[in-house]
Amino acid sequence: MSESPVPKEITHSAPAEAAKLGIGTDEWVAQHEERTARKKGLKGIPQLISETVPAWARWVVLLAAAFAFGAFVDNQYLLRIGVNLGLFVMLAYGLNIVMGYAGLLDLGYVAFYGIGAYGYALMSSEQIGHHWSTWLSVLIIIIGTALLGYIVSLPARRLFGDYLAIVTLFFGQVFVQLVLASDNITFPWADDYVDITAGANGIPGIDPFSFFGHKFLNIRDYYWLLLVLVALLTITISRVNRTRIGRAWRTIREDALAAESMGVMVNRLKTMAFVTGAAIAGLAGAIFAAMQSAVFVSGFDMPLMTMIYAAVILGGSGSLAGAVMGAIVMSVLPEVLRVTNYSEILFLAVLVLTLAAVGKSVKRFTINIVSIVLIGFAVKILLGFASIKITPTEEWVVGPVSRALSHWMYVPLDRVLWGNCAFVILIVLIAYFTTTTPRIKTILLPIIGYLGIFLWEVRLVTDVNTTRQLLIGAMLVVLMITRPQGFLGKPRVEVL
Repeated sequence: MSESPVPKEITHSAPAEAAKLGIGTDEWVAQHEERTARKKGLKGIPQLISETVPAWARWVVLLAAAFAFGAFVDNQYLLRIGVNLGLFVMLAYGLNIVMGYAGLLDLGYVAFYGIGAYGYALMSSEQIGHHWSTWLSVLIIIIGTALLGYIVSLPARRLFGDYLAIVTLFFGQVFVQLVLASDNITFPWADDYVDITAGANGIPGIDPFSFFGHKFLNIRDYYWLLLVLVALLTITISRVNRTRIGRAWRTIREDALAAESMGVMVNRLKTMAFVTGAAIAGLAGAIFAAMQSAVFVSGFDMPLMTMIYAAVILGGSGSLAGAVMGAIVMSVLPEVLRVTNYSEILFLAVLVLTLAAVGKSVKRFTINIVSIVLIGFAVKILLGFASIKITPTEEWVVGPVSRALSHWMYVPLDRVLWGNCAFVILIVLIAYFTTTTPRIKTILLPIIGYLGIFLWEVRLVTDVNTTRQLLIGAMLVVLMITRPQGFLGKPRVEVL
């Protein structure tokens, strides 16, 4: 039998139809120019800086700023923020090696930080009657935490993803429970119990660092120490990242099975990542204990672990500069939000930037601002007609922003009830906003903007802890939606 000929119309239209459907084309390659093209406006500024300013110059500028901060700032509170930032950067560096480079989900990482702090406390206080030299104590802590990192890495040789996370999470909780239970231990050769960690009471009276006869008696000394250590770690980690070890870590992160098939010693490199991260965290813990002169187990729990992970993810997993940026945001932002005036200004700035980013044009941005103002006056008139009791202005005006809004914002007397209701409505509207049509989004955006201002002034501005958690959480959610690789992370190709 002879085959029937294919009509010419189908023959000519087939390539065009295939092109429309994307058959035979690689979308990743086809979109290369679009991805690499510099964005316009404010969005293109980070890319412009990255392309025109070399990496070493950016690091030099950052180092110069840190040096100037330590040299000219005399406020002890600000110096303590700088020291906490240095510790956060060290912890972010260590976790970045484990998770960002090697791709290992270690949820017990903060335990190494606590072990370093309690180790130094036991060797440099009256808790067990030892006052060893700083050199010896720090050396033992680095070696000890590295050894513990090796022990914890043993299960990682056969576990990945969620399973590894569960094992390491268990390790972190074991540390907390051991510290709490080690205040009443009975040994066979002793008649009375032995108090090792003082349980929940913590260990006070820890000796400060002392190097070459110089005692670290003020916070500035620890700031300079951390600045030197962070600079050395930055140089060392960046050089290691460019070696065969760094490339092998990144290969394991992408596909451990493929890496092993190419001759990469996966288990050994996983162990190296755990050991290195644990040693850095242990050193940071020793510095923290010496600076605080006391340690408490409550300082090494899951909230701190969450903050460290958030810093690495926020800045960009696998990026040293991203780890620094994430550490700055996660350690400095909560302190800024403690001051009501600063938090109000920050909230207003974030709201304006959000409206500008979503509007994508000056005309739309202006319309959104005018609409929010009109909604505010309309709500104030309606609540006034409803005879709802108002909170006296002097009770809710706490800064320049609220003072400017006092002639426009209507604050009911029952601020908790109205604030909670506004919060629920705001969450529902935001969820609906992400799924609806562009026309409805245009209508909802000013309403969401007004509810955000109303909720802030009525409820959140009086609850600092809740405000910090909500703002940080919202920032992470928005970032993961708009830029999953973080601020400075590199986008990854994934099959969806």
